[in-house]
Amino acid sequence: MTERWQSRRHQQIKNRPNDNRSPWQVDRSRIIHAAAFRRLQSKTQIMSIGVNDFYRTRLTHSLEVAQIGSGILRHLRIRHPEYRQLVSTSLIETLCLAHDIGHPPFGHGGETALNYLMADFGGFEGNAQTLRIVAKLEPYSNGYGMNLTRRTLLGFIKYPQLIDTLWHSRPNHHDEHRFIQAHHWLPAKGLYGCDETIFEWILEPLSNCDRDLLTSHKPYNEYKSKTLYKSVDCSIMELADDIAYAVHDLEDAVATGTLTQAQWEEHAMPKLTHLDNPWLKNNLSSLSKRLFSEDESIRKDLIGELVNLFIISTNLAIQHEAFENELLRYVAKLDEHHEDMLSVFKTFVYEQLIRDPKMQQIEFRGQNLLIDLFQAFESAPLRLLPKSTQLDWLKAGEESQQYRILCDYLSGMTDEYAMKTHQRLFNGA
Repeated sequence: MTERWQSRRHQQIKNRPNDNRSPWQVDRSRIIHAAAFRRLQSKTQIMSIGVNDFYRTRLTHSLEVAQIGSGILRHLRIRHPEYRQLVSTSLIETLCLAHDIGHPPFGHGGETALNYLMADFGGFEGNAQTLRIVAKLEPYSNGYGMNLTRRTLLGFIKYPQLIDTLWHSRPNHHDEHRFIQAHHWLPAKGLYGCDETIFEWILEPLSNCDRDLLTSHKPYNEYKSKTLYKSVDCSIMELADDIAYAVHDLEDAVATGTLTQAQWEEHAMPKLTHLDNPWLKNNLSSLSKRLFSEDESIRKDLIGELVNLFIISTNLAIQHEAFENELLRYVAKLDEHHEDMLSVFKTFVYEQLIRDPKMQQIEFRGQNLLIDLFQAFESAPLRLLPKSTQLDWLKAGEESQQYRILCDYLSGMTDEYAMKTHQRLFNGA
């Protein structure tokens, strides 16, 4: 069974004498050297704070997620020695380093715009695009992407079901006016129908029972359903991402003055006060003072303390008794006290930073910039697209495939490249 999870879709013969790397270490190397990974350096983690050279990019965020992910795994091996061999450090680092490479320019604004534009052709979703990049698009191999191991590909799948299966009813793509209603076009979280063969190959070693349970879903709202389960590898990556988002993005916002102590004490502190958490009972009174201290070393010490606190509050839990495979039976979870605390941090960052009107205005600008670009290239693909993308467009047998190629091209742009392209097309070079 181990060999099946280490297998790759394409059996390449490489001239690598004395290569003693494990399959997971090979996967990590391929991520680090990929162009899609390097592009993360030009995608901001929190938009609108680029006036300060302190802010994190998607690349530095991913490095921090990898550090936290390996910390979680190290802790789990101590807490659960019986499962010491369940997960590899190199595998977790691979997933954490590449978890964001499918995100388009301009963050969730870009994701919403592309989902709207691809409404008739399978939609767009950042995590689905990540799998597509690593398994198909990245030019390490011809048509197999980075040709990663089956288990690594499973670890990238946060939402194991096809997008088309998750929709109950969709907004009318043709009812929108000049500016789209973004909340109508939040994507269903799943995988593209055009990548179904990859998905089927990944799930091949699983029993029918495990496969059916893993791909099960329940209604999320009147429009779509959401999936319920993921692999243990994916759960560690996702938790590490949540911790980095809640703690390190908060640090960025405080350090740049984007969020103030008054906002923190009005919107976060009351919620933290009501939590039954031993650490908070001993540290809540000094939390604001340390977080907003003018002495940067004091704030950095608090940030490190918080990250460590969440790491050591992680356990392996059974996500469903019916799972037969250990990769699916267990997930990494925070204990209830610290899950509630992390939720307060995440909510504060989202409501006071991400949803701030100034931030939303910048997201709105990026959203409409991508719509302009898509419609321009759509109008004359064999005139405006790069030569290599034109060849892919011509090879595509169906209209939906052509539009997916256009979407792949636009979603792969960095923020800066997209803005320069838009300026060249609409405002002069």
